[in-house]
Amino acid sequence: MSLFAKIFGSGKKGEKAPTPQEAIQRLRETEEMLMKKSDFLEKKVTQELATAKKHGTKNKRVALAALKRKKRYEKQLAQIDGTLSTIEYQREALENASTNTEVLNVMGAAAKALKGAHNNLDVDKVHDLMDDVAEQQEIASEISEAISNPVGFGNDVDEDDLLAELEDLEQEEIDEQLLNIKPGLTEDLPSVPSAEPAPSKSKPVEDDDEMKELAAWAS
Repeated sequence: MSLFAKIFGSGKKGEKAPTPQEAIQRLRETEEMLMKKSDFLEKKVTQELATAKKHGTKNKRVALAALKRKKRYEKQLAQIDGTLSTIEYQREALENASTNTEVLNVMGAAAKALKGAHNNLDVDKVHDLMDDVAEQQEIASEISEAISNPVGFGNDVDEDDLLAELEDLEQEEIDEQLLNIKPGLTEDLPSVPSAEPAPSKSKPVEDDDEMKELAAWAS
């Protein structure tokens, strides 16, 4: 039975295939075993080389036998190195495949969850809902504008009437000011005689004009 058959099984029908994690674990265990064997063979190569050097000039037969064993050990080392490289490549491939499988499983679960979340949603219903929201916002804006406009609180008054009333008030104030002249101003005015003087025969028209002017000042 080959090494890989020992690691992954013989592949007979009915046998359950190992999971990627199980296969990765087996490969790691095999790597550790082969590395220990490689260390052992390297030590044997060193020993046989030392033996060959020791008996090289004294006992050629022993030296040659040691070199032959060293060659076999080196050949086994080369095979182990090749096997370790193959196992390393396969382990990395399995680790990548395991990672990809896990990522795909997570993405599949997320897709199912997203699909479940959208089961109760309909695109047309969503559009209708957004239209309703926009309509209600427009109604709320109109209501706010209507509330902020003081309808019935002074807007029914004619502005021309107000201006006319204001002019009347101003005129009344002017008349009151003319009637309530300060005392200092009255001293400058000519005094009004208590009794009307006898009309002069020589200047009746001029006296009459002066009296009208005085009466205007008094009023």
